[in-house]
Amino acid sequence: MSDSTELKKAESIESVRTYEVIPPKVPKYLRWIYLLDSFGVEGHGIDRYTPEERLEYVNSSKHGRTWQFVHTFGLWVAACGGLTSMSSFFLPTLAFGLSLRDSMVSGIISMNLGCAVAAYFSTMGSKSGCRQIVGARLLFGTWGVKVVSVICIVGGVGWSVVNCVVGGQVFAAVSGASLDVGIVIMSVLSVIIAVFGIKVLVRFQTILSLPIIVAVILFYVVVCDKAGHISESNKLIKESGYSSETTRGNWLSFFTIGYSVTASWGSGASDYYAMFPEDTSSLSVYILTFLGLSVPSTLVAVVGTLCGTIAFSYEPWLAAYNSGGVGGLMNKSFDKWGRFGQFVMIVWYFSLICNNIMNTYSAAFEFQLLDERLIYVPRWCWAFVIAVIYFALSIAGKEHFSTIIGNFLPMLAYWISMYITILVLENVLFRRTPKLRKMHWREFEEDETVADKYLFNWNCWNRPANTTHGFAAMSSFVVGAVGAVVGMNQTYWHGPIARKIGAYGGDIGFWLCMAFTAVVYPPLRYLELKKFGK
Repeated sequence: MSDSTELKKAESIESVRTYEVIPPKVPKYLRWIYLLDSFGVEGHGIDRYTPEERLEYVNSSKHGRTWQFVHTFGLWVAACGGLTSMSSFFLPTLAFGLSLRDSMVSGIISMNLGCAVAAYFSTMGSKSGCRQIVGARLLFGTWGVKVVSVICIVGGVGWSVVNCVVGGQVFAAVSGASLDVGIVIMSVLSVIIAVFGIKVLVRFQTILSLPIIVAVILFYVVVCDKAGHISESNKLIKESGYSSETTRGNWLSFFTIGYSVTASWGSGASDYYAMFPEDTSSLSVYILTFLGLSVPSTLVAVVGTLCGTIAFSYEPWLAAYNSGGVGGLMNKSFDKWGRFGQFVMIVWYFSLICNNIMNTYSAAFEFQLLDERLIYVPRWCWAFVIAVIYFALSIAGKEHFSTIIGNFLPMLAYWISMYITILVLENVLFRRTPKLRKMHWREFEEDETVADKYLFNWNCWNRPANTTHGFAAMSSFVVGAVGAVVGMNQTYWHGPIARKIGAYGGDIGFWLCMAFTAVVYPPLRYLELKKFGK
């Protein structure tokens, strides 16, 4: 073996593990797994993409940078412009008793706030070359990030269950088959694309983004045809006799759901920018992500809210919703278009698959962060594990869609709010200028040649001796969780503060998470840096 080959192999163990050969520590009974790499399956796991690798990738094709932006925008449009995002916005009137105006204000503001949060997370991808939660090691430490990884896995699986249940409803409404058939097809197609990795994923999503947007426009046509029922729905809601305080509580509870629909992308946002060159403008990444999330999410949020409000007083649609869920309601709305309407419903079904692919893809990385030995099981194997888990849970929870949405999504809002607070405070207070690098001297001590422009030393992504212990972040995380406990308003727990808002309570858990975390993190982080220098 030549010296250059030996050097390349040594570098791969330290920073970037390439799967052109089987890693030496892989047990013999697992080595067959790596043979699939020759078929185009992405073998790259949680390892960092070096600046050189990213430049080589983007320069490998003409207009490489431009196509990166186009494909990534298409990826977000396909994932957020479909039924996954829209499904939650049927609920403000049907489940929370809000008028159209209150539903729109709560939903649009909260959803765009979530877009801003996820867009901020995405800016770390091109800077680091790391997947989202891999980069979080420099905040939570090697052990703390294991807890974060478990939460991300739960989040990815939860969203996939939502997709599969809604997909089952859509497929059943169109074909007359059982929900189980739609769930099986959804799970199989999702894992196939996720297995092949980011290059296939972004192209698949970009291609499907166009028919998905057309399907959204067509849904506006059928919904607006029944717009005359909106005033009747608003009248019925007014006659229900909710006090202003109760309405305010319901408004806040739905605000949390709307926020979590888009904010939850933050747990994996930078996964899709890890191959962007490190000189990519953070502002351009932020704008790309914000618009990629906000534009399609706003389109589906508005039409979903309109449809839910109409169904509240329009008996045929309400009956379809009660019997067939979201899928039944949408299929009923397209009834008059016959076979073409069924074709549009199939496009909506594929929109769920687009969202599900990304959940399956990103959640697979979190498994590799749970234990260093799990790194040697390729990412695509964990994608299969994820698919099996959410398939089983979808079959078990297929009759309880609104309960899943109401109980699951707010939990994502709580944890992502603590995470964004810690990241923003770290960047603003402790990583703002190169002069502050001296506070992190242990992080940079083995890489004295790292240019002054770097505020994080991403070379030590896999060196626990040089990364933080995570004491400040994890302690703040625990304190922030107290905010969730006292402010959440869920069927399984009504916090003491939440109970005081209206007859049914109001969810302010994620606001309190942010506040509690913001108070304790700065002093704890300062003490941690003074003591350990990392």
